[in-house]
Amino acid sequence: MGIYDVPSKYLIEETSKILGQELEQPSFAIYVKTGMHKERAPQREDWFFVRMASIMYRAYKWQVIGTERLRSYYGGRKNRGLKTEHHYKASGKVIRSAVQTLEKAGYLEVAKPKGRKISSKGFKLLNEISKVVAKNMQEDKYKKVIKEKKVTKKKVETDFAPKRQDNKNMSKSQDKKMKGDRKWVEIKIKM
Repeated sequence: MGIYDVPSKYLIEETSKILGQELEQPSFAIYVKTGMHKERAPQREDWFFVRMASIMYRAYKWQVIGTERLRSYYGGRKNRGLKTEHHYKASGKVIRSAVQTLEKAGYLEVAKPKGRKISSKGFKLLNEISKVVAKNMQEDKYKKVIKEKKVTKKKVETDFAPKRQDNKNMSKSQDKKMKGDRKWVEIKIKM
């Protein structure tokens, strides 16, 4: 099994667990947002390791990565109130520190003429983890938990014909059409 044979979501998640054991998170990661397009800081405590694992996967997929390209990739739309939304780049400090940490650990190396590429150690790690993910997928360890919605039935009285208008000029056949019959209908409500 290769790296492309497994879903990247599971590959990145498993890689982030290993990076969390081997590497340290910078001190600013507790307080910082991932970009100006976000309103709040990430909720996960291990978000920096997930970002590093994602950067490793991007380095494998794109061959050569740079900070600006990653900033565009991890950026997003900013809600500006009534004004139209625009795309804003992600935080350069977060990406730069993640790339430098991965380079110090030996998972990335300098590419020529510029940028970074995945090293043999990084490729080996991703390849080993992809085999673990494939094994876990066969054992159904990544089953999705689907929440079942409650369905209740409610009786509602409805009119299928329009209500009668008090019009003296109506014929008797028009008058009968306008009265309509009241019927009870069951409606399913999802909660």
